[in-house]
Amino acid sequence: MPINVSMQDQTTQDNTLQAGTLHPWYVAGLHFECVQCGNCCSGPEQGYIWAGRPEIELMADFLQMSPQQLQQQHLKRVGLRTTIIEQLVTKDCVFLRTIAGLKKCMIYPVRPSQCRTWPFWPGNLASPADWNRAATRCPGINRGKLYAYHEIQAIRKSSKWWRDPR
Repeated sequence: MPINVSMQDQTTQDNTLQAGTLHPWYVAGLHFECVQCGNCCSGPEQGYIWAGRPEIELMADFLQMSPQQLQQQHLKRVGLRTTIIEQLVTKDCVFLRTIAGLKKCMIYPVRPSQCRTWPFWPGNLASPADWNRAATRCPGINRGKLYAYHEIQAIRKSSKWWRDPR
């Protein structure tokens, strides 16, 4: 039976009322398996791919350039934050490339936290309808590995992944 979920903020999301107890709607877990389609990195909408200083340094090192060169060629400032730029026409991430017919991330081993936590973003987890809406764009949602609730929470909270890379 579908659960009607109304979300206002992260606290509400994590404490969604389900069957008389406080549990998020996805307490039984969610299926996800990346099929490397690149849809999560592609337009047509414009977005932001936030990166913090440690991630910028790791990306620069991986690409064998200085952080300043990375900033000039692939990043831009938006307010006080830094984002990876997108292709002007497609709005795809500049690090997304098609190789042998497959879309590949050129910085996958050092991709930012935002990329690592997909599809377990707050907007996708707000309700079953939001999760299924994300699945219309991402063929890996609702298939493959079952992520237990505690695994989803750990992924969502792994903003400093470089301290414990896996």
